[in-house]
Parts: sequence; C-alpha cells; structure tokens
Amino acid sequence: MSVLVLFLLLPLMPLGADSFMSRVHWSYSGSIFIFAANNGKQGADPSAVLPSLGLSAAYPVWGPLRLELTHDLYFTNYEYNAELEYPMACNPENRSAFVMGILTGFQLTGLFPVSTSGLNVRVFAGPAVDFRIVVLAFGLNHPDDFTGNIETDAQLQTDAIRRYFWSKGRWLLPTAGAGIDFPINEKFYLGLDLRVWFPLYRAWTDDHLPKVDGWRFGAGFRITSRKKGE
Repeated sequence: MSVLVLFLLLPLMPLGADSFMSRVHWSYSGSIFIFAANNGKQGADPSAVLPSLGLSAAYPVWGPLRLELTHDLYFTNYEYNAELEYPMACNPENRSAFVMGILTGFQLTGLFPVSTSGLNVRVFAGPAVDFRIVVLAFGLNHPDDFTGNIETDAQLQTDAIRRYFWSKGRWLLPTAGAGIDFPINEKFYLGLDLRVWFPLYRAWTDDHLPKVDGWRFGAGFRITSRKKGE
C-alpha cells in the first residue's frame, strides 16, 4: 500500500526541468468495468458493472514506445456460492463480503500520431495484478447473517472469498487494449480507452466454471499531461 501512496504523491513533488520525472506523462481516468459471469445459479445476480477511478504514469523508452504503470481502484460486494465453491459479485441485499480492488498493470504502450493536430492512437499490453482487500460487508449484524453454515454465514463466506482470490494465481490478469487521445489545450489530452483483462489462471484452475467467468472489460476516458512541443 505504501507503494501506491508514493505513486499518488509523485506528481506533487518539485522536479528539475531536465529530471527523469519531467519526461513522465501522468494520466487520470474514469472507467466502467464489466466483470463477466455466467455461473448458472438460479437467481444469481447479473454480471457486475462497476465504476472505477485510475491513475497512470508513462515513460518514453524508444521511438513510439512507452513503459506505463497503471492503477485502477474499484469497490463491489460479493457472495459465495458454496456449491460451486466460487465467489460471485452481487447486489447489496445478497452481500457477504466487501472487496476493494487495486488493479495494477505494467504495460508496454505504443503511441502513434495520426494527424498534425496532435491526435494520437495508443495500443498497449502487459501483465496486471488485482490486489483485492476482502472484508466482511458493512452493516451485517443480524443473527441470521452468522449461522455457522457456509451457505448462509457471512463471515465464513468472506473468509472463503479471500482464500479463493489469493490462491492459485487468481490475482494474475494480463491486459491489452487501445485508445485515442485528442489534444484539448497546450497542457492536456482527452483520451478514450477500451481494455480487456484475461483470466490467465483459468488455464490451470476452475475448469468446472463457464468459459466467460473471470474475463473483464473496461471502457473509459482519461486526461493525460501534454509535454511542450507535442
């Protein structure tokens, strides 16, 4: 978590004009995530659609290529399907656990100008990790929420959800996507992004689940710093 705090504070630090940090392009974003799911449980909630806020830093390494570090923050509720031994994102009335996810990616980005006005197209791909903090959902205090049975006990379900997310590499989600950036003034670009995260862990686990489970899709906008002369 301290690494994330440092990452958030770096734009505020005073820097020399010729320093390493003066070449970093900072971006601030807002996205909508879709967590695809088709778990087959009658009465299960539909695939989760979640808002997210993000921050990224890109450093040019060669020609059109940049190395980019990204963070996306999201929140959602989960319940646990004891029959499938599988967490499912859910509506608040069905919640057992509250999850804060810090989706962190390290990707190679290609930036390609397509007009003399400063319009750019981006393509990117790389590894990503979902750091999920799993706690008991807020507001659960009724005796019916703590029955001692995994099918109905919120604390037992929360513990099972945490074990699931942090085992067998389920935190590993490589990503790829594309975007376009429009210059809005001398200091900033306005960008649009489309992204997908691949559940690589499905190659060695959870083969009893539908193929779509674990895939994630995102669409959003971002504001990126623009360097002098671009």
